[in-house]
Amino acid sequence: MRQERQSRLLGWGLFLPAAIFLAGFTYYPMLSTLFDSFFTTGQAHRPSVFAGLDQYQDMVDDPIFWQALRNNALFALGTIPTSIGLALLMAIWVNGKIRGRSLLRMAYFTPTVLPMIAAANIWIFFYAPQIGPVAHVLGLFGYGQMNYLGSSETALACITVVAIWKEAGFFMIFYLAALQNMPPNLADAALIEGASRTYYFRRVTFPLLLPTTLFILINAVVNAFRMIDHIIVMTKGGPDNATMLLLYYIYQTGFTYWDSNYAAAMSVVLLLLLAVAALGQFLFIDRRAHYQ
Repeated sequence: MRQERQSRLLGWGLFLPAAIFLAGFTYYPMLSTLFDSFFTTGQAHRPSVFAGLDQYQDMVDDPIFWQALRNNALFALGTIPTSIGLALLMAIWVNGKIRGRSLLRMAYFTPTVLPMIAAANIWIFFYAPQIGPVAHVLGLFGYGQMNYLGSSETALACITVVAIWKEAGFFMIFYLAALQNMPPNLADAALIEGASRTYYFRRVTFPLLLPTTLFILINAVVNAFRMIDHIIVMTKGGPDNATMLLLYYIYQTGFTYWDSNYAAAMSVVLLLLLAVAALGQFLFIDRRAHYQ
């Protein structure tokens, strides 16, 4: 009995520090944000008062919020499937027996370890009209004079390309680890049975990669809705709110306009969107995943 009690105390002792940090830095801020969303923003001459759902009504009537939400949806649709698809292709390639495999892996992973601010400044030069590499290449087709980050038609697409370049190498590492952990006898058995590479990938490799894909997909969705560093450095939400993403609008509302309670209401909506997306992924993908 004494040994069992000591074992329980040890378990709670190991669990308690993590629980305190989780409660203090995750659950308390979430509940505090939800609480603040029902009040007006206090000022020196006007204290905060209960406003009910007024902040959410203001959100419904806010055209910039809807534009930011639309931009974020387009950004997510552009980055999530493309970065995951590229990561899978790169992982399959560098997992094979090719020359310079280690160098190629390092080249793919390098964008991930670059600071986001430094990467954004690099891409500002790439997109610079007339002098940037993108302008030189597209100039061969008559598009070299265009200000890509200064045009509302191309700015969001430029930000999307930067995000894909930054994330694909990071996701590749998880796919590569999953491929290297697959039993080699599966490939040998498929070779003996005369299965083609396409059939083997579709029937064996990809189903076994579904747990990894679920993990990567959740991270990709979260990354698509927390992009802010590149926006601050490259466009600041412009031109004409063309690259205004939801988290940047929350940041701008809370720390530039000092309307923290309206920013809290938008944060609640963002958390709900991410929760619904994560729940949908678990319901529709986790059931089909094959765990070893």
